[in-house]
Amino acid sequence: MNSTALTISSRQDTSDAELISIAQLAEALGYHTLWAGESWGRDVFTLLTMLACHTRSLRLGTGIVPVFSRSPALIAQSIASLDIISQGRATLGLGTSGRVVIQDWHGLPYQRPLQRTRECIQIIRQALAGEVVNHCGDLFQLRRFRMAVSPVQQHLPIYLASLGPKNLELTGELADGWLPVWVPWDRLSVLKDQVGKGAARAGRDIASITVAPQILCQVTSTSQEITEAERRMRAHMAYYIGGMGTYYYNLFRRYGYLAETDAIREAWTEGKRDKAAAAISDAMLEKITIFGTAATCRANLDQFRRHGADMPVIAFPHGTPLEAVRHTLEALAPAKVAAPTDSTT
Repeated sequence: MNSTALTISSRQDTSDAELISIAQLAEALGYHTLWAGESWGRDVFTLLTMLACHTRSLRLGTGIVPVFSRSPALIAQSIASLDIISQGRATLGLGTSGRVVIQDWHGLPYQRPLQRTRECIQIIRQALAGEVVNHCGDLFQLRRFRMAVSPVQQHLPIYLASLGPKNLELTGELADGWLPVWVPWDRLSVLKDQVGKGAARAGRDIASITVAPQILCQVTSTSQEITEAERRMRAHMAYYIGGMGTYYYNLFRRYGYLAETDAIREAWTEGKRDKAAAAISDAMLEKITIFGTAATCRANLDQFRRHGADMPVIAFPHGTPLEAVRHTLEALAPAKVAAPTDSTT
């Protein structure tokens, strides 16, 4: 696969009409999948259902649904419903999320995430295949569950968002695709090798697993735009490292950004958001994010592809104006076709 995808925010700072216009533009420009996640905004299935009703060919992916916030049976029902409504265009993206989201926001214990992910996938696959699910696992015990509806797709793709070594191997073992985030381009192939280990152990070919890294992008045309894009990139990254518990802090430390992560965390703890953002090094920006002219951004996307990305997922930092989103999608479009018109299915 040599495609390009995008992901959109589910928060309330983008209206329904704007979200629909982004989806229709992405479809017209030849983007493969529109991903949407959920954290403290809209739930992802309702959002993607709305977009399914205003598009015809664009695939729609949950990027991601946390495996803790719903039962496996409900996830199977929800993704099957989206597949039916979209006429076979749904992709299920799953992930464990983190302690801040699961324990603090959902009020649920964040326990045994790897085993929970494994059992969720097993149950969901059985349910989507129309089988009677009798599952006796360490975390879930289901008896006589069978869905009364079937998805349009005979094999509905399941992607995993994973970055830890064991979770990467689980991705290779069970998933159709891999959805990493905050990955430097020069580390992508190393992490992909870990996915490959899990695939080999399960008798699978790594080539059958779509590598779809989410990458913060913005195409700029003026010096003022590039300054603003850099500011948003720094703020977005600092929020994850300093404000989202220890997971992303430890992740960036594994990449070797020791001094930067300590400085970001210290400043964030002190409430100094601008200082935390300033502690993001140029090397972090250059290897993890993409911004600049259209030619620069295309070259950097190709760099991710050369290091193992099959389907880069264009993401936008918090606060990116709608016009900047549209300009970026147009500049990085995989196919140039007619602009979209208002159409519904």
